[in-house]
Amino acid sequence: MTFQIFVTAPRLAPAGLALLQQQGCSVHFLDDANSSAEVLARMAATPFDAVVSRTVDLPAAAIAACPSLRVISKHGVGVSNIAVEAATRQGVPVYVTPGANAASVAELTIGLMLSAARRIVRLDGELRAGRWTRAQDGLQLAGRRLGLLGFGQVGQRVARVAQALGMQVHAFDPALQGPSPVPGVQLHGALAPLLAVSDVLSLHVPLNAATRGLIDGATLDQLPPGALLVNTARGEVVDEAALIARLADGRLAGAGLDTMATEPLPAGHALAQLPTVVLTPHVGGSTAAALDAMAEGAARNVLGYLQGQPPDVRSCVNPQVLSTLSLPV
Repeated sequence: MTFQIFVTAPRLAPAGLALLQQQGCSVHFLDDANSSAEVLARMAATPFDAVVSRTVDLPAAAIAACPSLRVISKHGVGVSNIAVEAATRQGVPVYVTPGANAASVAELTIGLMLSAARRIVRLDGELRAGRWTRAQDGLQLAGRRLGLLGFGQVGQRVARVAQALGMQVHAFDPALQGPSPVPGVQLHGALAPLLAVSDVLSLHVPLNAATRGLIDGATLDQLPPGALLVNTARGEVVDEAALIARLADGRLAGAGLDTMATEPLPAGHALAQLPTVVLTPHVGGSTAAALDAMAEGAARNVLGYLQGQPPDVRSCVNPQVLSTLSLPV
């Protein structure tokens, strides 16, 4: 049987695409990587068996418009762009690819932290403009305290590198039970005590009702004066107006942001005007290695489910649908 697979992006990394093609799948791609309207139109026109979801929204209307849809797999782990409740109502399991991009996201986290602390981007710009600006306002990270909000695979990798840099590492993750999985990391039982000791606060949480806007003005004011914020999670976790105000008045020393509340970032946005902010366009998982791993993981998820060998239930974000479904044959 030929499965119809829809990838909501113009391309899929070779490892994933090859796996789907080897199994005889017909793979369809989105023409406009940012068009949820095209997603809806394509899903209404073609009886897809599965969707590999990239970053563009996969709305409830698109899911409802495709009654043949049997499974969705996120190319990554964040499902805030997928109407999971709609998929659940339709009995469609939604899988993720945990850990596939953890190394790459952790590496960018460290890069943003170092760049914000040492003003690398600003000094590079000064030098390219012909100015030998030997500013002496960089922050040494050794001896400072790193707070990790969220301590999954990415956070744990960041912790190990930060320890090697000589940082003291603290973490809070309400989903984590038992001792720290990384020796030497002090776990906290609530957010407030973590904030109080975070000279650098790095975010590694999913976007959901509990985390949307979690890092607001009151939260930022609990950080030590001159703290740095690093966000490689989701932009909507941060109240950007509050962040901008505290960067502008010097309450915070800087920020390294890979994610923003509105993406792409609008031209002339206040974040882009602040010299203490380092910005990257949501590329934490955009290395060849990570893209291959996510593509292969997503392909295995949809193929496994469609061929009657569902992936690990721990990779399903709406596992309640699995108990009501008979396995595909």
